[in-house]
Amino acid sequence: MSTSLETCSDPVEAATEPAGPRERHICRIGGLPIAATDRAEAAELMAALALGRRGTGRPPAYITSANGQVLSVCAGNPELRRLFETADIIHADGMSLVFAARLLSRQPLPERVATTDLFHDVAGLAERYGLSFYLLGATPEGIARATSAVRRQYPNLRIAGSHHGYTAPEDEAALVRSIAAAAPDILWIGMGVPREQRFAVRWREQLAGVGVIKTSGGLFDFLSGASPRAPRWMQSCGLEWLYRMLNEPGRLGLRYLTTNPHAVYILLRQTR
Repeated sequence: MSTSLETCSDPVEAATEPAGPRERHICRIGGLPIAATDRAEAAELMAALALGRRGTGRPPAYITSANGQVLSVCAGNPELRRLFETADIIHADGMSLVFAARLLSRQPLPERVATTDLFHDVAGLAERYGLSFYLLGATPEGIARATSAVRRQYPNLRIAGSHHGYTAPEDEAALVRSIAAAAPDILWIGMGVPREQRFAVRWREQLAGVGVIKTSGGLFDFLSGASPRAPRWMQSCGLEWLYRMLNEPGRLGLRYLTTNPHAVYILLRQTR
């Protein structure tokens, strides 16, 4: 994991700026360096990083998330593992990581930092501090619905632009130039693992002027209402994967039934 975030700007007055970064701890969970932070701290740090990069011409901070599926795939895919370890921050977007840290690590994770929840935390801060978002991912219809839903829920949020996630490889450079010209403070990329990580790492230098890149998985399906969230009790018990699998057995059944046992093994062997 990059250590470049340790040198970001000092905190400024809370009335006009988000809190600056405090001392952060990293847990080695399932073999990946996971930030030991709660959602509120994660949101404040994202906002501070975005504002700190305005006008600097520096490449954006790159933030991603890990769950059991990610741990399983990274264990057998060195290229994907490097994509994650290149990130400045990796959040725990799975309760299995939180449980493993509490049982096996001297530095437990305060809570799960699910991107679907974190988006709303950051959006509230963005309205307060004047941050802008760019939404990239989903189908053309899906991203249009998600963008409309975000505009309704956060009327004072600046949306610098949005685009679907089905751009042909030969058209990516033009899309990146368009995003760079819009200069959003935070670029949310929802293309799924590992495509969104590859996009972030491949184009990070060309996206100088963007403050933060946050990979987001299926975020836009949740924002648009296409995918329902699991009940809170299932989220707290680490059973959101089961709820999703029961809702989409054809797409998710084999994935979870194969990666979950492997993830448990990795968590037990590679958490410290």
